[in-house]
Amino acid sequence: MALRGEISGEGDFHIYGRFEGEIDVTGRVIVAEAAQVDANINAAAIVIAGKVRGNLSASTHLDILPSGVLTGTLKAGSFSAAEGSSVKGEIWLERAEPARVPETARRDVEEPR
Repeated sequence: MALRGEISGEGDFHIYGRFEGEIDVTGRVIVAEAAQVDANINAAAIVIAGKVRGNLSASTHLDILPSGVLTGTLKAGSFSAAEGSSVKGEIWLERAEPARVPETARRDVEEPR
């Protein structure tokens, strides 16, 4: 069985079979070992154990497990690929913006009183 379409919403999305389309969720996307995905994915976190082709964006992290295969472009806050996994494409790691420290707090640290 294969599904095609657009998935969006709050929470996690698990894929156990074939999927083609767009995925945009606030939680995690988990691609099971037997899954085959041809999609653009936007989520907080992505875990890949199956085969994925597309443009992926994970605001926190993306993990590729030993059985995982990724072909495409990846943007994430952090990234890990287990030994045995396969990655073909571009990887963009984007650091989270540091918290802004108010000027008065910065002065208190720099100038002891």
